[in-house]
Amino acid sequence: MKAFIKAATKRVLKTLYGWLAIICFFALWEILSRLEVLINPLFFPPVSKIFATLWKIIVGGALWKHLFISLQRALLGFLAGLVFAIPVGLAIGWFRRLESFLSPLLQVFRNTPTLALLPVFIMLFGITELSKVVIIFWGSFWGLLLNSISGVQNVDPSLIRASRSMGTSSPRLFLTVILPASLPSILTGLRLSATASVLIVIAAEMIGANKGLGYQLTFYQANYKFAEMYAYIFIMSIIGITLNSVLTRVEKNSFRWRDNANAMVK
Repeated sequence: MKAFIKAATKRVLKTLYGWLAIICFFALWEILSRLEVLINPLFFPPVSKIFATLWKIIVGGALWKHLFISLQRALLGFLAGLVFAIPVGLAIGWFRRLESFLSPLLQVFRNTPTLALLPVFIMLFGITELSKVVIIFWGSFWGLLLNSISGVQNVDPSLIRASRSMGTSSPRLFLTVILPASLPSILTGLRLSATASVLIVIAAEMIGANKGLGYQLTFYQANYKFAEMYAYIFIMSIIGITLNSVLTRVEKNSFRWRDNANAMVK
């Protein structure tokens, strides 16, 4: 019992210590805004006022419509990227000549800022839902693609040689060795791309939309309602942190499953 209490106390203290920097930051913001020192309370309202506004937004119900629209756009674009990027990445990683041929083109597209292409997508698809989904697809595509390629190319060569020595055919080798060994890298790409899709949808909505979280952020900023603006910024931060934490946990559990499987084999 004592050991359990000690472990629980240690866990709580560790959690509080992890939040200490954020608490200090918010406390300093509150004090400086209240005293009107260094920062203008018009542009930086007290944190207590922002949290009160955040609570009103959540309880009032206006948030949920815009949240649903933004998450729907992000999910559609991300799933489209997932469906296309992983098979293409695995194929490019598996066929080295194809990778050598496409590498210069991939590097050009990969290093082109995603939002710089938004005007192009708007010209192609208009200011519609499709243009926003396509820009999210484009932004999430590259993380998944490159991590899939990297996963295939970084498979332990000894595993491939051992499978080849046992007469394993290429299709079976790919399914039983290459694909499972590539999974950790693919999961990392999935986590990065999922987070990127949320960031991109917010930015796209700030530029050309009449609903969604990004639109709300721009609307309140343009109307000098800065407490509401910061409240939506906090909401976006919470979404990003939650998504990253969930996918990181999935990634770690997947690695644990792989490590346990390897241990059982040994």
